[in-house]
This record gives sequence, structure tokens and C-alpha cells, in this order.
Amino acid sequence: MSGSMLKVAILYGGRSAEHEVSMRSAASVFSAIDRNKFSVIPVFITKAGVWYAREDDNSSFSRTETLPQDQRLILSPDPQDMGFLLNRDQNRFEKFPVDVVFPVLHGTYGEDGTVQGLLDLAEIPYVGCGTLASAVGMDKIVMKAVFRDCGLRVGPFSWFYRSQWNNNPDLILQELRKRPLPLFVKPANLGSSIGISRVESFSNLSKSIDIAAIYDRRILVEDGIQGRELEVSVLGNENPEASIPGEVISHAVFYDYDEKYLHDTAELIIPAKLTKDETLMAQDAALKAYRALDGTGLARVDVFLTTDKQVVINEINTLPGFTSISMYPKLWEATGLAYGKLVERLIELALDRYRDKKVTLTDRNRK
Repeated sequence: MSGSMLKVAILYGGRSAEHEVSMRSAASVFSAIDRNKFSVIPVFITKAGVWYAREDDNSSFSRTETLPQDQRLILSPDPQDMGFLLNRDQNRFEKFPVDVVFPVLHGTYGEDGTVQGLLDLAEIPYVGCGTLASAVGMDKIVMKAVFRDCGLRVGPFSWFYRSQWNNNPDLILQELRKRPLPLFVKPANLGSSIGISRVESFSNLSKSIDIAAIYDRRILVEDGIQGRELEVSVLGNENPEASIPGEVISHAVFYDYDEKYLHDTAELIIPAKLTKDETLMAQDAALKAYRALDGTGLARVDVFLTTDKQVVINEINTLPGFTSISMYPKLWEATGLAYGKLVERLIELALDRYRDKKVTLTDRNRK
């Protein structure tokens, strides 16, 4: 690591429909990080996937119209570079090393294991889940299959390819009409409720599938679950801890993107009004889901508490929203860990995981 003050690169933006959410989350992390312990480099990724070093200033998270070419970055997969290469001109690259990366990227090309794999190649410590957990956590179809095989309860679901829908929609509709309403139609890989529809009439099913198919080549269809929507924040590596649960009470058709980020009409009840046993059940399910994916660093696990007192896993978010009003940090704040300390703890966990991985032998001739 370079010197006494760690150099932290905050990655934000990205090639995702959740680009704007990422910018808001990253601004909150930037404001909360302790400048007595860390120097900070904002690294902005445009919607086209171009990376830039930005100013150490709050305006970097709201103004993106001026992006000087001499601040373009390439994340080098060569471990000897320990970070980025700064493109000073067409023929000259300058090393731009960092000690740890804090990805605040939501959705595809950021939360799905792609960036995590690149950081693993570069041997740079990074905050959050590794490549496997990130990829599985983003893919709702694989995620549910893993949870189910680990003995966790998930709701009924099915899936199909976009190509199957384009080639034979009548066959798919015929099968789906056998299912009870409401149904939830989702792109397999995305977050923030983008591309998701609640279907209460089979007459709206085709339109909902068309919407989901815009965002992914695989479409997931879930049965609606009757129950309370609870969220639990998880923090840690091999010995994770669970926060107190919170409850989301939606006043829209369901807890969609507009209600999360535009209208702010949902009620977030922290702590959720649960019995001790219900609290422990939700926390236990969240920790089991986290371990099932080999989670590290952080995740938020969303569950349903059904009327017959069963916990059904809905999904895991390996890079949940991180604004000051997002559920993940708010749950930890209510549990006793303030936002700034949470950011610091996540960086510590990243370094711990990096040191642990360095022990693993990768050359059979070295013993």
C-alpha cells in the first residue's frame, strides 16, 4: 500500500440503466469518507463505458459535461501497475496507482462481476462481493436456483429467453396463463426495479414481457408473494453480521423505480415491528443467503414474511443503494454503526479479503 494515507478510488456512473442512481450513491460515499485516513479519487465511467479521473470535489458527481481527454483512465489488468494508467496523450501513459477501489456501481457492467473480475486480475483490493457472488447476485434466475438448492425458501418462478418470446409468444403466454395472478415480470439482470412490471390481468402480460425484454435476453416471471416486505443489511466477510430488519410499505402498485427515487412515497419503517423470533428468522435467512453466494463486504437481502410466518427470500443486492437515505446504511445506522464508520469498515473488509486471497497459492512450483 502506498504511504500512510490510503488512496481510495470511488468508481461510479457506468454502462447501466442505474447510472444516475450510482452517481447519487457515490456522492454520499464521497462526502462521508474520512479525509484524515483516506485520499479520494473519483473515477467516473460514462454511459458509453469511458473512464475518467475526476476532481476531488462534490461537483464531480453532478457535472459530467467537461471531461478532459488527458484525464482518461484505463484500469490495467497487470498487477505490477497497481491500478490505473492515465492517458496523458496518444503515445504516453502514466501510472496512476491506488490502494483500494470502492465500486459504487449498480446494475450491469459494475455490480454483476465484470468490474470485480477486472480488479481481481489487477490484484487491487476492492470493496464488496467478489466476482462469483456479484455475478450470481445480479442474475435473479441463477440466484434463486442457488438459494433453493441451499435449502432457502424462494417463491415459484420460471424463465425464458427473449429469442423464445420473439419466436413463439403464444406458447409462453399459454403456460403463463396457468399461473395465479399477480405475476411479476422482470429482466434477469438489473436492479432498482427497472424493467419490472406487476401483472394483474393477463391482457397486460405481453406488454410487460416486451418491457423486460428491452433490458435483458432472459426474462424472469415470479408468482406474487403475500407478505410483509423486509430488508436486512449484511456486513462482513467469513463471519458476517446482520442488521436489524426494516420494512418497506409501498403506496404504489409495487415498490418500483419511481417510488424509490422520484416520488419518495414509500414508508421505510426502521426497525420493522417484529417479534424477537421474527427478527431472528429474517436475520438468519439473510445470513444464509449471503453465505450461499460466498458474499463478502456487504449486501442487502430482501425477504417476505408471509402470513404463516415463513421467510421467503426475494433477492440479494450485492451493491445496494448507498445514498444517505438508502435502506442499507440506514439499517446499519439504526443498528449502531454510523454512515462514516460503515464506509471505513467496508474499506477494512476489502483489505482483509485482499490479504486473505494473497495467501492462496497460484503457482504449483512455489511452496
